[in-house]
Amino acid sequence: MRLCGAKIIMECLLEQGTDTIFGFPGGQIMPLYDALYDYTESGRIRHILTCHEQGATHAADGFARSTGRVGVCFATSGPGATNTVTGIATAYMDSSPIVVVTGQVPVSLIGRDSFQEVDIVGITLPITKHSFLCKDVNELATAVRSAFRIAKSGRPGPVLIDVPKNLMTETADYKPMAPLPAEPAPAAGADSIKRLARRINEAKKPVLCAGGGVVVSEAAALLTELAEKSRIPVTTTLMCLGAFDRRSPLSLGMAGMHGERDANMAVHNSDLLLAIGMRFSDRVTGDLKRFAKGATVVHVDIDRSEIDKNVNSDEHIIGDVRDVLTRLLPLVKENTRRAWNEEVRSYRRAETARAEAGRFGPSEIFAIVHEALGDDTIVATDVGQHQMWTAQKWPFSKPRRFITSGGLGTMGFGLGAAIGAKIANPDKRVILFTGDGSFRMNCAELMTVSAQNLPILVFVLKNNTLGMVRQWQKLFFNRRFSATDLQDVLDYAGLAAAFGLFGRHVRDADGLRAATAEALATGRGAVIACELSIDENVWPIVPPGDAINNQLTE
Repeated sequence: MRLCGAKIIMECLLEQGTDTIFGFPGGQIMPLYDALYDYTESGRIRHILTCHEQGATHAADGFARSTGRVGVCFATSGPGATNTVTGIATAYMDSSPIVVVTGQVPVSLIGRDSFQEVDIVGITLPITKHSFLCKDVNELATAVRSAFRIAKSGRPGPVLIDVPKNLMTETADYKPMAPLPAEPAPAAGADSIKRLARRINEAKKPVLCAGGGVVVSEAAALLTELAEKSRIPVTTTLMCLGAFDRRSPLSLGMAGMHGERDANMAVHNSDLLLAIGMRFSDRVTGDLKRFAKGATVVHVDIDRSEIDKNVNSDEHIIGDVRDVLTRLLPLVKENTRRAWNEEVRSYRRAETARAEAGRFGPSEIFAIVHEALGDDTIVATDVGQHQMWTAQKWPFSKPRRFITSGGLGTMGFGLGAAIGAKIANPDKRVILFTGDGSFRMNCAELMTVSAQNLPILVFVLKNNTLGMVRQWQKLFFNRRFSATDLQDVLDYAGLAAAFGLFGRHVRDADGLRAATAEALATGRGAVIACELSIDENVWPIVPPGDAINNQLTE
């Protein structure tokens, strides 16, 4: 059949199973939105209008992270396209599969500094897996189909399709096609897997260090089976929280700068470090020269470029984590490793929480909210102290329940991501933990929460400061608090009410319990601000440039 370019794009999105698009219209993408009208009116595709293109991109990202499906967003040219850049970079750093379709000025005007023209392909080149600038209407179907295949193949990530306005109205032949399968992952060699099994069986002090690749490959159950069969302690990166039950006696929680002491000490003292689907971020390793120096390092990852990039491995396996663990498990012997696990337990310290007893602090906040909402809640965060407290204190037990910006550290990510996660998972409770600094960046997306009638609960850990920056200024910059303290001018309850949402400002545990129960009873979105001391800090912390076994605990 012969269709205009805009309808070809829409039909190709339907081919890929797309049922939701996040976006914001504008001049150069208007013909695509005109075509979209028929698809939304017929109920074949749902469009979520956000308040800002950054919010749309984060929402597509949250949709992708919570489901494993490709998230999609639309934006117009110029400022619309540049507003997606932070969201694209966030998805790129955390290997999240999204496809961003941007409008562009007509082909005849490209390169003439036309109104709202930017080279968005050039701008995003370092932060996408691939970018398409289509210059012929006959290229559109191939671009959309290839974009989805690239986004979900191997190590997932964002793909951008830039479409000049004239191509959306020109016509071409369209023939339906089934979605292209993901490109096959590299197959790990049998000898490599046998050697790894032998190393595990012979190790006295092994540690499993699991990263986001475990979640991406849907390998959480296999990771658990391997750990329990061979009784190996497990530490995770921020992106892997939930892939291994935090309540398991083998769980060490998160490793790194704000990781648990037993996790960092176990890595430091291990004789075999099995890194699975992780990239050895500086936030995990600390000083590379002193990282796990007594351990044989085996790195398993689907992305060859990550091997030996930060930490030199003694051996590596290139392949999909799920495939590698499936083939490895039968070769690994059962083992109690009683002595090693007792040693690891000895590293643990009692939860001090900096003497939180008798005052309203982070530990109490997370305990109260978890008691009210339970394990199956999808928890999104922004970036800062509240993010690290969430990682430390929420008992994550299932994959794809923690939605956060790890690699880029994007303040303002959380509300858009929570919207995307809720749209994708209407039967699950979705909440956001944020700080008052992060919340201010994209709080206009409360309009989207209200307009879409999304019962997302937003908990603002309100300490009237840019808490993580202030903590660093306190510890490492001689208490020179420059441009971090925030004036207490925002009425959170009033702001929520302005958007038609439930709002409360609480200062104690009883107030939080009551506000959470009342918010749930309303069935609406809510903003609950929890008052904290400006001097509340995240402990432990590894000073920048130090080894991970040298943590400050106060």
